[in-house]
Amino acid sequence: MMPMFAIAFPAIDPVLVQIGPFALRWYALAYIAGIVLGWMLARRMVALAPVAATREQLDDFVTWATLGIILGGRLGYVLFYRPGYYITAPWEAAYVWQGGMSFHGGMLGVILAALWFCRRQSIPALRFGDRLAGVVPIGLGFGRLANFINGELWGRVSDAPWAMVFPTGGPEPRHPSQLYQAAMEGVLLFILLQVLVRIPAIRAREGFVTGAFLAGYAVARMVGEVFRQPDAHLGFLFAGITMGQLLSVPMLAVGAVLMLRARPA
Repeated sequence: MMPMFAIAFPAIDPVLVQIGPFALRWYALAYIAGIVLGWMLARRMVALAPVAATREQLDDFVTWATLGIILGGRLGYVLFYRPGYYITAPWEAAYVWQGGMSFHGGMLGVILAALWFCRRQSIPALRFGDRLAGVVPIGLGFGRLANFINGELWGRVSDAPWAMVFPTGGPEPRHPSQLYQAAMEGVLLFILLQVLVRIPAIRAREGFVTGAFLAGYAVARMVGEVFRQPDAHLGFLFAGITMGQLLSVPMLAVGAVLMLRARPA
């Protein structure tokens, strides 16, 4: 049964500031805030013993990480979520202003950028990755909050007393799954990784924090997808599995292997 009432969705304008044709959206601000705050914290993380990189090297890497996020995120969305559509209109893959980004694609983009950068700079890749992994949830949390503000990626129909009616989600109350995911993928995962990365014995096991991030995100995403409405053009894939859950399976496996194989350097 549906509840007698539902919490009203807060009508927040997706555009934070607009000056003429220029518009700064909350979604763009989430990316900017995630990158800047992650960069500031990572500058402290790389200096922890054993040192992963110099702060100047990290500063140089930020540009490559940003490109990996944007290019990988967009390409991942095109390949994982709407390949049929972009085959018929491949030029629209470049229309990033229309939305459509994949975390899994962005993650692969950053991993490739980090591997290339570490090889070029002679930096231990797993040690560097451990420090980066500790700050990634900042961007994830902000991104989910931006999804909520935009009224997109809402949850499944629910009779929970905190269910909301989203402007584009029909008349039924739905889980505010974006907030669930912001809490799990952002806040809880951030706390877990920050605790781990500050333990000297854990830092000595190169690859452990990276593995904890991959496995932790995979679990959080799989749980979050239980409450989230699948993309309309995909629906459920098989046995009630969503694309987000399917893409998280290899993350969970790789994360578990990295943690099990992590040994003091």
